[in-house]
Amino acid sequence: MSLFSTPFDRERDRALVTGAGNGIGRAIALGLVGEGVRTLFADVSAERVKAAVGASERPDLALPWVGDLARPDACDELLATADAALGQVSHFVHSASPPRRESDHALAVDRGTWQQMHAVNLDAGFHLARELAKRLIAAKRPGSFLFLTSLHAGTPRNLPHYSTAKAGMAMLVKELAKSFGRHDIRVNALVPGAIAAGGFVADASLAKHIPLGRLGEANDLVPVALTVLSNMLSGYVTGAAFVVDGGLSLTNWFDAPELEE
Repeated sequence: MSLFSTPFDRERDRALVTGAGNGIGRAIALGLVGEGVRTLFADVSAERVKAAVGASERPDLALPWVGDLARPDACDELLATADAALGQVSHFVHSASPPRRESDHALAVDRGTWQQMHAVNLDAGFHLARELAKRLIAAKRPGSFLFLTSLHAGTPRNLPHYSTAKAGMAMLVKELAKSFGRHDIRVNALVPGAIAAGGFVADASLAKHIPLGRLGEANDLVPVALTVLSNMLSGYVTGAAFVVDGGLSLTNWFDAPELEE
């Protein structure tokens, strides 16, 4: 039997994907369902998550949840739903992130926007991962977590609330990987480039900065995401960051913003 024919245990593996209503989160959630993994699609938009579940190859394996992960009580509601609907969650993907506006530069971003970006990306990511890890540790089960970070965890983006949230997530991946590794729970990061999906709208001219000559699509990340999530394929990989950007990170294409008083 080919190593790649059974990357997941369809009888036992269960997945929770945040931000599963659109973009990269949706693509990964659909990919997991396509591999026979029962998956909870979590998103802030009921319309988007319903469409994502309906588009899945096996709708019977795709379950919806709607809520705003900027709220701590919503995170607890999501965990309770996952417990009831899935039982033991073995695979967690944190892709949820608020939309970002180019106008929210250092002198313009307001406190609420700053706090929401950190709450969804960093606070919810930490809380969900820690609680899911507690359950796995108690059950003596292996797990695999994947956080969607960004090239801008290390390169300024002119959006300080976004870049600092993603930088915090990049370190969180390392912290959790080190803490949870002895319990056979792996934690890694997926680092997208310019992906024309979700809330990101890129000028087509950006392609000239990409060695592979085109903007990315959400499905470009799915094979890497599933490989890293699979304990069969990547069982000795943790604390790593996998860049999928067509080579974009080989250059810094952003100019400093014009700051108007």
